[in-house]
Amino acid sequence: IPSNTLKKEFVLQICVPVLQIDHFGFLEDGTFKQRYLVNDEHWHQKGGPILFYTGNEGDITWFCNNTGFMWDIAEELKAMLVFAEHRYYGESLPFGKDSYSDTKHLNYLSSEQALADFAVLIKELKRTVPGSQLSPVIAIGGSYGGMLSAWMRMKYPNVVVGALAASAPIWQFPDMAPCGDFYKIVTQDFAEGGLNCDVNIRKSWKAVDNVAATDSGLRWLSSEFSLCSPLKKTDVAGFKAWLQETWVNLAMVDYPYEANFLQPLPRWPVQVVCKYLGFDPYSVSDYQMLSAISEAVRVYYNYTGSAPCLNTSSTATGSLGYIGWYYQACTEMVMPMCTDGVQDMFEPQEWNFQAFSDECHALFGVRPRADWAGIFYGGLDIASHSNIVFSNGGLDPWSGGGVTRNISDSMVAIVIPDGAHHLDLRYNNEYDPHSVLSARAQEVEYFKLWIRQAKKQL
Repeated sequence: IPSNTLKKEFVLQICVPVLQIDHFGFLEDGTFKQRYLVNDEHWHQKGGPILFYTGNEGDITWFCNNTGFMWDIAEELKAMLVFAEHRYYGESLPFGKDSYSDTKHLNYLSSEQALADFAVLIKELKRTVPGSQLSPVIAIGGSYGGMLSAWMRMKYPNVVVGALAASAPIWQFPDMAPCGDFYKIVTQDFAEGGLNCDVNIRKSWKAVDNVAATDSGLRWLSSEFSLCSPLKKTDVAGFKAWLQETWVNLAMVDYPYEANFLQPLPRWPVQVVCKYLGFDPYSVSDYQMLSAISEAVRVYYNYTGSAPCLNTSSTATGSLGYIGWYYQACTEMVMPMCTDGVQDMFEPQEWNFQAFSDECHALFGVRPRADWAGIFYGGLDIASHSNIVFSNGGLDPWSGGGVTRNISDSMVAIVIPDGAHHLDLRYNNEYDPHSVLSARAQEVEYFKLWIRQAKKQL
């Protein structure tokens, strides 16, 4: 079935196998349909490799459209491309419209279940697709999908011969990485984006408080930022959280060309934002400060000029599944974050696990297991594994929780100094810096090595 929602001209097949809802228990014996996308245009049918994208927390067609690296190298490697959707996201809903109805139905949303889905799917592909029985499979993913690709190789080395984990913060868990590193990197990006840029953002929080202290100030903020809903005093904390997430997202997608990953954005959007924030922070009033902040924010939310107003309840594409991801954060994906307002440009906020746990319990009736990811996936002690490339961009805040040093000859780190969030997984572009071109070339060489190794073992 050709997909009408995919921008690639190549025909993809949209396939829906039937998988167990619970791979690890026997009481719940129901099944569900998992969506995956296949392109075999360049595949060498007698044992040619399979590049398998381990789907993230969202609609798989969106990740397929934003993972041009796989499309760019398919012909060279004579590879089949498979993009597998993560359970509970997109159209792969174990309980249909009831999947998010309550915690009982959400109970089977976990990385362990998703990895088992991928393993079963690969085995089923090899059973049913002629010529694929001896095909080596390489797992590829970015962000959470990159965590999954690394863990796929660790947990199912019999199923995948290697993995590329791009911008994968597998160490962004308790007692593995400092909780403040993420926001320090965001701040560093803005400090390098233009003179006084980070300083003015740091001073803007107090300006928001001052202006929002009066009803007339709230009206002015609502008008100046063209907000869809007027601010009330009870909305101020949410408004500042919206601004904070805006700066974070800009750092994540600070790509060297126009892109539309989270929002339509110009080249090097952080530099564009910082052009509005280069003034002397001590020479302007609170109102002047926030007027400049509003212009900077519009670079992210209204670069195309088509937004009639700005919605503070939304910061990115609707292709991501925020409720599902928050449930995962409230169970096993516990990633501590903190700010101090000194080494970063944000208001001080400590990491408070108990408060986070209470919030999770209020929302979902569950409490997070802070140490489980470290126990189940090995934490910092992963040297016994093999054939994983961890790539990280120096501009990407998530690199603070990523693997940025070689662990062994086959557990390799590639750092892209001027790369943002999994830039290496995107299509080749004329504006790509040399560092990402070099990273992609290295990644392909590792793929070829793993494929040769796999064929020698046949």
